[in-house]
Amino acid sequence: MTEFVTILVTAASEAEAEVIADQLLSAKLIACANIVGGVRSVFSWAGAVQRESEVLIIMKSRQALFQEIEQKVRQLHSYDVPEILAIPILTGSEPYLQWLGDETAR
Repeated sequence: MTEFVTILVTAASEAEAEVIADQLLSAKLIACANIVGGVRSVFSWAGAVQRESEVLIIMKSRQALFQEIEQKVRQLHSYDVPEILAIPILTGSEPYLQWLGDETAR
């Protein structure tokens, strides 16, 4: 298992994304979050194809913190089933990974 992950979460609005990012940063669960607007999502929900405008939050953290992150996102999120996906970071710039580790050290 790799130590660091990128976590993807879609949100209904920039305001919701900001709240999620701020709360996770304050708790030192993530080192940073990129909030990307203009995401168009097409998905199946309740037996029908849905089309929504969303915001993507790209967060960097530690694998070991994922369960806490998931729990916090579920508390703050407006969706019944929010997207919360962790993708392993296989390698990266050593100074960046050091910073990431320092910012999420608890």
